[in-house]
Amino acid sequence: MNEINIKFLEDSFKKYYFNHFELIPIPQRTPEREFGFQKFNSSFFNRHISLKDGKELRLLFMQNTPSDVYCSNAYYAFPNSPMNEKDWKEADLIFDIDAKDLDLPCRPNHTVSICNQCSEITKNNNQCTKCNSNKLEKKSLPCKTCMNASKVEVKKLTEILINDLGIEKENIQIYFSGNEGFHVYVFNSQFQKLGSKERSELVDYIMFRGAIPETFGMKKFKPNRSSFPDFNQNGWNGRFSKQVFGSKSKRSKIISELLENGYSSFQKTLEHVSEEIGVKIDPNVTMDIHRIFRLPGSINSKSGLTKLLCTDITKFDPYNDACFLNDEPVEVLATCPVEFKLKNKKFGPFLNEKISIPTYAAAYLICKKLATIA
Repeated sequence: MNEINIKFLEDSFKKYYFNHFELIPIPQRTPEREFGFQKFNSSFFNRHISLKDGKELRLLFMQNTPSDVYCSNAYYAFPNSPMNEKDWKEADLIFDIDAKDLDLPCRPNHTVSICNQCSEITKNNNQCTKCNSNKLEKKSLPCKTCMNASKVEVKKLTEILINDLGIEKENIQIYFSGNEGFHVYVFNSQFQKLGSKERSELVDYIMFRGAIPETFGMKKFKPNRSSFPDFNQNGWNGRFSKQVFGSKSKRSKIISELLENGYSSFQKTLEHVSEEIGVKIDPNVTMDIHRIFRLPGSINSKSGLTKLLCTDITKFDPYNDACFLNDEPVEVLATCPVEFKLKNKKFGPFLNEKISIPTYAAAYLICKKLATIA
């Protein structure tokens, strides 16, 4: 990224933090957490930082003008020490739901390819149309369909957390990640002290991975129709029934079909069910007890949008509600072959055009490497 673009983003981000610092919630037990940040055009990741309180956190923003700021889900005795000397105490549960992992049919329509060889920008391609290089960087400009699909996964997850795992609703917080999905935080739960291995097992349960036919009534030898789960059962048994049988009136007929088709066929049914009702989370995120996550209220440098708390996820519109940079006009040279929408305004497509657009739209394109200050 050139110096002019960096200066523009730094100035825009700095204004945001000066005017909207109240959107950054001071993390619980701040002195026990590890913080980190990155600056524009720097590969160096500053981490193992300890902060006492909100004043020191504000100072970090004011002194550094970071591109991204992070905070650990873990609590340590010595958060500023090297990883093997931090003395891990416990960690909040965090789940990452990202549109890129949902395999949505709309994704190719709003994905842009940037050639690493000649910088040619085109709609989604696997080969550069100008120099034929296969070294392409993909940038997605997610649409409303992406966000709605992600919200469905969030709702499935929160249902399991509350109904199956006994987590209090007030201990769950949902954040828009600032780019393509959502982060679901669980605080003060009975799972705080779980290590990576135990969290992996929790992930398997939530994703409905490793389910076997016997759990849902199908046996290799002498299967019994009375062993199949019913609608009124809790947990996965009830969800399985609703997904496979559809309605109580169809249950008996479908069980007969399952028995007739046999064990191997049931395994395939179970795989399909797993895809439908298992929650699509990034397992590595939840299993990692030392990861540092984007700080709520901070800007995501992949988009210029804010990681924001969603109090009502149904009504939440990330491309309006999380768009806080100002609307002062900025001239940019843009090449963006797909349309996108911010603050209820449509932009693009742009084909190597010099245009005047609001700061928030300019930042979005520059963060996606699809524009430069003119």
